[in-house]
Amino acid sequence: MAVGVRSRAAYDTLGRVTGRQAGARAVIPLFPLGTVLVPGLVLPLHVFEPRYRRLVADLQERPDEERGFGVVAIREGHEVGESGVTALHDVGTLALMRTVTPYPDGRSDLVTNGDARFRLHRLVDTGTPYHCGEVEWLDEPDGGEPDDVAALSQAVVRRFDEYRAAVARTGAVEAAQMLALPDDARTLSYLVAVAMVLDLRERQALLEAGSTLERLRHEMALLGRETGLVRELPSLPAVDLARTPSALN
Repeated sequence: MAVGVRSRAAYDTLGRVTGRQAGARAVIPLFPLGTVLVPGLVLPLHVFEPRYRRLVADLQERPDEERGFGVVAIREGHEVGESGVTALHDVGTLALMRTVTPYPDGRSDLVTNGDARFRLHRLVDTGTPYHCGEVEWLDEPDGGEPDDVAALSQAVVRRFDEYRAAVARTGAVEAAQMLALPDDARTLSYLVAVAMVLDLRERQALLEAGSTLERLRHEMALLGRETGLVRELPSLPAVDLARTPSALN
C-alpha cells in the first residue's frame, strides 16, 4: 500500500487555497488514494511504499510553494502494488506538503493541506517510479447571484444542523461537539462534503461540482436523504461519523 491515511482529519478554514490560474496546465506528481481530498482539508498520511518515499524526497528538494502532489481517487483497482490502480477519477486536488516527520527506516508521516482542484488529462512518463500527470487547474465559480448563493448556503446550514442533531442522538459525541459552520459559501460547501457519511462516488461528485451553487444544491438533497436514514437506522452511520472527526481549526 502506498500510504496509510492516519485520520480523516480536520477542515482548515484558516488555510487559503493557492491562487492557480484556472485553465492553465502543469505536470505534477500523482498520489492515487482510495479517498477524496477536497480543498482545505488537512490530510495526514503515513508513507512507506518505496516509490512514494522517493516522491517525498524529491518534493523536499523543491521550494516550499512547489511541494505538492495531486491526490486522485481510485476509480478501479487498489493502492497496493505497481499495477494496483487500473483507473482514476478525472478530478482531483493538489495536496501541499506542510510537514514531514521521518522515521529511521525510511517511512515518514506527512501533514498535507488540500489546495486547488484540477482535471487530469493524461499520465506523463517523467522517469520517476511514481505516477505523474498533465493537469488543468479548475476555477471555483459561485455559479449564481450572491444573494442566491447566500440563501442556499443558509438553507444548507439549517439542514446540516438537522443532520448533526440526528447523528448526535445516536450517541456520536463528535457530531454534537462540531463547531459553528463557516459563513463563506464555498468553504461551507467543501466542509459539508467531508462531514457527511458518504461513499467515495458521492463525495467525488461533490468535488467535481462545477460551482459552489451546484455543490450546495447537491448537498441539500444528500442531507435530506442522510438525515432520514440516520433517523431510521440510527446505529449505523453514527459509528462512521464518530470515526470521522471534522472540526474547524
